[in-house]
Amino acid sequence: MHPDYDHLQQAAKDHLWMHFTRHSTYENSDVPVIVRGEGAYIWDAQGKRYLDGLAGLFVSQLGHGRAELADAAAKQARELAFMPLWSYAHPTAIELAERVARYAPGDLNRVFFTTGGGEAVESAWKLAKQFFKMTGKPTKHKVISRAIAYHGTPQGALSITGLPGMKAPFEPLVPSTFRVPNTNFYRSEETSYLGPHDEHAFGQWAANRIAEAIEFEGPETVAAVFLEPVQNSGGCFPPPPGYFQRVREICDEYDVLLVSDEVICAFGRLGHMFGAERYGYQPDIITCAKGLTSGYSPLGAMIASDRLTEPFLTGHESFAHGYTFGGHPVSTAVAMANLDIFENEKVNEHVRATEGAFRATLEKLNDLPIVGDVRGDGYFYGIELVKDKATKETFDEAESEKLLRGFLSKALFDEGLYCRADDRGDPVVQLAPPLICDQEHFDEIEQILRVVLDKAYSLL
Repeated sequence: MHPDYDHLQQAAKDHLWMHFTRHSTYENSDVPVIVRGEGAYIWDAQGKRYLDGLAGLFVSQLGHGRAELADAAAKQARELAFMPLWSYAHPTAIELAERVARYAPGDLNRVFFTTGGGEAVESAWKLAKQFFKMTGKPTKHKVISRAIAYHGTPQGALSITGLPGMKAPFEPLVPSTFRVPNTNFYRSEETSYLGPHDEHAFGQWAANRIAEAIEFEGPETVAAVFLEPVQNSGGCFPPPPGYFQRVREICDEYDVLLVSDEVICAFGRLGHMFGAERYGYQPDIITCAKGLTSGYSPLGAMIASDRLTEPFLTGHESFAHGYTFGGHPVSTAVAMANLDIFENEKVNEHVRATEGAFRATLEKLNDLPIVGDVRGDGYFYGIELVKDKATKETFDEAESEKLLRGFLSKALFDEGLYCRADDRGDPVVQLAPPLICDQEHFDEIEQILRVVLDKAYSLL
């Protein structure tokens, strides 16, 4: 038990405004207080251990307690604790920009640092709009994204987000964003798709809806398409074969920028530095964050192509946008150390070598009547829960409330697994463990899920 446990509990309830949290949940119960981490595990203030099945929030790629990352932060703070990138530079930002550009596909050679993913998405939309104004196409400002997709909480990023319930409290938002179908193949028959039950055909249909949306809005008004390599919200929708290749063709045809939102998918989550590399497509912009530092310090980035950078390199124009802490010296130093470990310990190679075992272990859960679908890639999976396996019948709002918030979230945590039970689409359990995990951890995840999901089904 933490020596200040009672004080921490009361202070949390009196003063701490937690993110995305129903504070009424803790009116008569304790706030979970996590005090330390080591490897793939975290411990609460009462000394209980949990397997970190979500890598914090898709962040802790290298796991917890990496002294070399803490040391890199301390060393940099002693040398230069802060310097903004507003017309000045510092060594670790320069070195990291060079390194990230080297990893990025194609001619994505210019790195604009932020402090997180939402800011990176915000920056990408602003760049797209200014770029087209500077190159003689000032009416191109609209953005297309996918249904149920999450792209962040700032006003612009939230506008691009495809979750009406998340947007409603903050409307009116930034106008000019439009939604197309996502790549949820498991639910493809419930969309307007009427083709064969074939992933490639479904992917072509879904991609072509982007062309349809561009035509409907007018190509002269559409600036960008924002897509995640694997869509997170809704429960891990991987792209069907050929999907991104068709999207790239569409974007080229209509002179629309393809933004690969890799805030979750970059830096090893899919076994590559970038998801675009895994699925073989070339974006015009990549947005990233989270795994860039494995969570040891806040940092995000927008990576832009040479074409988008060129208008800003001559004359009097500038990208009048920035963040006080974007490219912070301590964060960029931590990122460099983080990427050193990626290379030295062959983290991406480990993910690619073991992702099949992770999938196979999770697919054992298919024998449970409540499990409808297990999907994902790399170390990034969603398990969709259903009332009826044969018909794929899902849960209504009240049932989902009872299942996820009333039982699953707490039950999984009580059993020693930190993960996410999510109903922003159909109810799912999301898993994204640290990239250092192996079969022992996969088995532990499966065993806890089996116990809890079996209990959940008995409550239906």
